Amino acid sequence: MSQENKELVPRWYVIHTYSGYENKVKTDLEKTIKNRELDEFFFDIIVPMEEQIEIKEGKRKTNLKKVFPGYVLIKMIVTEKTWYIVRNTRGVTGFVGSGTDPIPLTEEEIRNMGFEVSEINVDYNVNDSVRVMDGPLRDFIGTVTDINKEKHKVKVLVSMFGRETPVELEFSQVQKV
Repeated sequence: MSQENKELVPRWYVIHTYSGYENKVKTDLEKTIKNRELDEFFFDIIVPMEEQIEIKEGKRKTNLKKVFPGYVLIKMIVTEKTWYIVRNTRGVTGFVGSGTDPIPLTEEEIRNMGFEVSEINVDYNVNDSVRVMDGPLRDFIGTVTDINKEKHKVKVLVSMFGRETPVELEFSQVQKV
């Protein structure tokens, strides 16, 4: 991997995998990222799927089919460490690119695939009170400590058992009080 490719900007890359290993690669990468606490370098991992409707014997059945069999899309910041982790994940044969340098997707390619959702605006800010609307902490009230628009997550300080506990939730799980 060349030194010039080390941008500290998250970009979308394509990983080539063994056919049928796409979901396993995604799961293994997510576990490794969490275990090594590298969340600030990895933003999204996608196995693009599309719904396929099949009608058999008069019954309608919906199946999910991989759009790009043998490929996984990943939004990440490429460093020597992150490149090594992805490259050495079981089932990964390499990045799509020339030699050892991964080539990021262009903005046009990303738009054409339609998997990057435009930025979501939320009606709450840091230090606002919010109510948890979904999940095990439903109806808890907390204070927003961080909003991560890139990952669509919000960190909320919730009072549980007499102590303040930070929890990370999806944007859709909280509502301004």
